[in-house]
Amino acid sequence: MSRLQAKRGKFVWYDDSLPFEERVEALIKAMTVKEKVGQLLHDAPAVERLGIPAYNYWSECLHGVARAGMATVFPQAIGMAATFDTDLQYRMGCAIAVEARAKNAAARRFSGDGSTPIYRGLTFWTPNINIFRDPRWGRGQETFGEDPYLTGEFGAAMVRGLQGDDPKYLKLAACAKHFWGHSGPEAERHRFDAKIGKRDATQTYLPAFKKLVTEAKVESVMGAYNRTNGQVCCGSAKYIRELLRKKWGFKGHFVSDCWAIMDFHQTHKVTPDQTASAAYALKNGCNLNCGCSYEKLLDAYKKKMITDADLDDALRHVLMTRMKLGCFDRDELVPLAKTPISKVHCAEHRAIALEAARKSVILLKNDGILPLKPTAKLNLAGPNLTSLTALWGNYNGFSDHMVTVLEGIAANADPATSFEPRKGVPLDGPAVDLSKQIWLYDKKYPVVAVVGFDESIEGEESDSTERNTIALPDSQRSMLDFLYREGFKVVLVVMAGCPVDLGKDVKKASAIVYASYPGEAGGTAIGEVLFGKTCPSGHLPFTIPRDPAKLPDYHDYSMANRTYRYAKSNILFPFGFGLSYTEFRYSGVRLAGSLAKKGRVTVSANVTNVGERAGDEVVQLYISHTKPGVEAPLVELKGFRRIHLEAGETARVAIEVPADEFRLVDAQGRWFMPKDDVEIFFGHDSRTLASKVLTLKLA
Repeated sequence: MSRLQAKRGKFVWYDDSLPFEERVEALIKAMTVKEKVGQLLHDAPAVERLGIPAYNYWSECLHGVARAGMATVFPQAIGMAATFDTDLQYRMGCAIAVEARAKNAAARRFSGDGSTPIYRGLTFWTPNINIFRDPRWGRGQETFGEDPYLTGEFGAAMVRGLQGDDPKYLKLAACAKHFWGHSGPEAERHRFDAKIGKRDATQTYLPAFKKLVTEAKVESVMGAYNRTNGQVCCGSAKYIRELLRKKWGFKGHFVSDCWAIMDFHQTHKVTPDQTASAAYALKNGCNLNCGCSYEKLLDAYKKKMITDADLDDALRHVLMTRMKLGCFDRDELVPLAKTPISKVHCAEHRAIALEAARKSVILLKNDGILPLKPTAKLNLAGPNLTSLTALWGNYNGFSDHMVTVLEGIAANADPATSFEPRKGVPLDGPAVDLSKQIWLYDKKYPVVAVVGFDESIEGEESDSTERNTIALPDSQRSMLDFLYREGFKVVLVVMAGCPVDLGKDVKKASAIVYASYPGEAGGTAIGEVLFGKTCPSGHLPFTIPRDPAKLPDYHDYSMANRTYRYAKSNILFPFGFGLSYTEFRYSGVRLAGSLAKKGRVTVSANVTNVGERAGDEVVQLYISHTKPGVEAPLVELKGFRRIHLEAGETARVAIEVPADEFRLVDAQGRWFMPKDDVEIFFGHDSRTLASKVLTLKLA
């Protein structure tokens, strides 16, 4: 036992028989101003005289514990959204919580004094619930797509999985980010001012944040780098104190994005210097600083720019989170606190990763070539064929079970099939002349071409990932054009975290499979789909445009002509789209309930698998206002359910829609119930009817 640990018994804040609030107040009262300032930094130092070990708040778990060595690597967030399976997302969150607790226990043990280093803490800066409003945004891969309803459902499921449901303790502290209006342009985020109208704010950009705060009870919210409507997001009393805390009742702590407070004076020019920036952020509600700005709070205090009350208010929120995590209690009392390291990347978690990868794979086109039949030879090509980086996306951990697409094909192909893999071209670069490589391929057999991006092409902040196009790099396009020109049957496998320009490929490829960044089991899942051992069942969480040149200005945050909810045209593959190896039909659709009497309606239908093999269907419920009277979405997702049906099996599926889901937003950003008729239907996607249209009168 260290000297620091030995001191704990005499301090009130370590008395686990007392309420958290009382213990927090006692600790705050015991601290000096300098000690208080230190505890508001993301790398909070130890306070030895008070028995407090060092604690670093910075940890990541976007799709598995990240930046901390071995971990189960699940599909990237955009791939999880493609599963349309919130229960799976919840189970993934639960698995991450177990692995994070195991790593934290080991880290505290190794430290000798209970301190927690970076990436080994219990405060995790995920999920990213920004709206993927523009396909050129490199961080869209971190989100749950373009729809606020889907984003809210998946974000809430992730938070519940990470935080748990113990009445006293949190498994982990999740974080809703980036609040708010952060959806690119990435290269300009430190100086950009996102201009967002009141209607778009209320109807598109804020609903997921509200859901995570008011329903999922997320413990932390992270501010964005940018300004939104002139307000610096990491230091806006209007957004933090008024909206988050007063209107939505947020009880947790607010944290800045990393070094974002430095932007206040360096790029946003709302303050003159670092000391003023730190004081501005603290007084306006930012409790914790990722970065170095709050080191200047001591200077701000001496200059009377902040008060004891300002420091204490921030400390209450920050220290309460650590209390809820059990950081001041005996491990015996805290769920998962003694999780053994053997739970990291255990068989149970690897099985969830494989299930998620299987459910995330989307079939966009199939002329009948898939599933691939046993054949003497298979041509394999493309830069992502053997790529590991295309499996894990960004904000990732590492696993010793990473299965590339090549390995997945080898494991699932008929043992008699021969193939000689050829990358053909680099991931990125100029066009390549492949005419001299024609002898490498046999035209009698199909080519599985594995293309797409990785974090070096789409990602966070750097100029190299700020894309003006969603086209494949010239190197890859030249390879595909060569294969089409030579008459090969091409099965195109796209690994990316965003919509990709497939206008030419949808005409010339025999099949197109979209696989996102599918995690450690991605190669297995792709191989199974290609050879028919898994029936594809993923659905697009975004729209793939027909002509990327017709996209709205990237800097324009208006939702006009963006996403399936507002775009009247320019759609190649709509939101919710996904083919299968079987077919599902809907019948007997009914509407029951009353908005006036029960506050909700229930829409149900018989769903029958009329194909010859088992498969999963994602039942999607959409609504459309006939005469909204205000600017309104053309169509909106309001419910979904994933079901498994054997060949010939029928299930009755019911989806409940609360009255609030029929509301619209006026020009002042206020919700109201219109008096028009609403059309309700089940869709195979956001543009294709699966059932007859029902009409609900709201008047």
